This record gives sequence, structure tokens and C-alpha cells, in this order.
Amino acid sequence: MAECVPDAVVRLAASRRDAPPFLLPHHVEAARRLALTFEKALLRQRVTMSYDPTRVGGRASGSPVQGQLSVSAADARRQLNDLAAAMPSECWDVLVDICGLDRGLQDVETERDWPRRGGKLVLRIALSALAARYGLDAEAQGREVARQRQWLSERVPMFPASARS
Repeated sequence: MAECVPDAVVRLAASRRDAPPFLLPHHVEAARRLALTFEKALLRQRVTMSYDPTRVGGRASGSPVQGQLSVSAADARRQLNDLAAAMPSECWDVLVDICGLDRGLQDVETERDWPRRGGKLVLRIALSALAARYGLDAEAQGREVARQRQWLSERVPMFPASARS
């Protein structure tokens, strides 16, 4: 698994001896993409000090204002805003907690007074909707056979016959 995949997603995607994994590879990829978008948007929590100019900024609070953000951070925030508008609020809240803030499922369930193991169902539904939004599916689909396209109608020999003699 990639290092950007949230811990809760990694645990649910791990294969077990007696049953298939709860989250499929397209769910994991959707979670990884969302976590990367949170990181690009400079919204992920940090444990240590960073002297990166995009994080320090010129203000006393240390957080950059929208005008001081890099273009990629502003674009990532726009992407997150579009995703939040397109998804149901409960699903989006769980995705923010799990993929954005890297919280555990048990914490999310306790905070929302959900039944035990109810959070993983909501997470799976949210990741399925997110994967569909990203154009990801459980299995690849396409044409069985496609016409082969190439630049040249005939391959030019690398070494002409006159050069071999």
C-alpha cells in the first residue's frame, strides 16, 4: 500500500484468511487520491514544525491566506470543494475524518453515536461514491479487441540490407 493511504483504509483492505477484504483496490485508490488532494491543499495536520514557505507564511498565525497559497494548493481546495458539493454530507464527513484527518473508525463511530462497525459501512459507501466520481471501478472494462494503430504503415528496417554486407 502507498504511504498516503489512511491507516483505517489499509486495515480494512487487508486480506483475511477466512474472508475477502472489506475494501477493494478501487476503494483504496480513491482514498489515496483524496488523501493526496488534502495534502496538496495544505489541510492535513502536521505533528512537527515545517519551515516550508507555503506553510509558514508571513502572518503571525502561520497559516497562509488564500492569496498566498500556491496555485496547486488553491486548485486542490477547489477540487475538495467540488467533491464536497457532489457527495452526501454524511459520506463527505466520514471521508474528511478518515482520509483528510487520518482519524480511526472507532473515534468516528464514538463521536457520531453510531453502532459498532457502522462506520466501516458508511466509509465503504462513501469510497464507492468517490471511486465512481474518479472514474474507478472494481474491474477494468473496455473492448476485447481494438484496431492496432501505429505511426508508420510499415516498419522501417533498423539496419538496411546494404549496411549488413
